[in-house]
This record gives sequence, structure tokens and C-alpha cells, in this order.
Amino acid sequence: MKLKLFADDLAGYTSFNGGTLTLRSVRGAIARFAEVADRTAAEALRGVELSVPRAALPPLAKGEYYHADLLGLPAVSDAGENLGSVVSVENFGAGDVIEVERPNGKRFMVPMNEQAVPEWNAERMVIAAAFADA
Repeated sequence: MKLKLFADDLAGYTSFNGGTLTLRSVRGAIARFAEVADRTAAEALRGVELSVPRAALPPLAKGEYYHADLLGLPAVSDAGENLGSVVSVENFGAGDVIEVERPNGKRFMVPMNEQAVPEWNAERMVIAAAFADA
């Protein structure tokens, strides 16, 4: 099966999705699972997200984050204005980009860097007003 990885590698992980999938081998973004015997079984898993327990993840260094921790965070400007909430985290090659959905349903994107996002925690994300006006 071909994977879209959101980690450097899968080293150290053998069990996924609550133990329903067991990793047999991985080479780059191609993985083989013990429970997936043929192409039909692999195609049935198209679009399935693999997960591991939070406790299995490595600890984060200062300034690091897991994408899942940002999703759903309320977003406010550095002037205190409610901007909406984080709906996605993308990476197009030059670093992470945060997508925020405003209360009116419109969306905007900002780079996940110190200039655009000077602060975030488990409670909220602060976005510099200059980036929120885009």
C-alpha cells in the first residue's frame, strides 16, 4: 500500500488503528500489512488514516507540534479579534500552512512561522493581524 506520511518514518511503529493493522515492512512510502493479503484488500483501505496511540509518539521539542493538536483551535488576531478556527494544516514543500475558517465561512491561509503565528498553545492560536487581513 502507498502511504502519505506525516512523519519522518514509521520506525518504531508496528501496530496501527487500535491493533487492526500490523506493519510487516515499509520502504519509503510503500508499506505491507499482515492483514492485507491482496490488491482488493488494499484498495478497500483507500483513504483510511493510520493512527497510533498518542503515548507512542515521540515527545515534542520547543516549537514543535502535531498537526492534530492544531486542528480545531480557535484563532484570534494579535489585536484580540476572533478570526475563526483552524481547519487544516498543509505542507506544499516550503513549510506548514495553516488554514483558518472565519465565522462567516470564508477561509484564509497563513504560514506557520513566527511572523504570522507568534503564539499558540492548547487553548488558541494567535495570528498577526497583517496576515489575517489577507
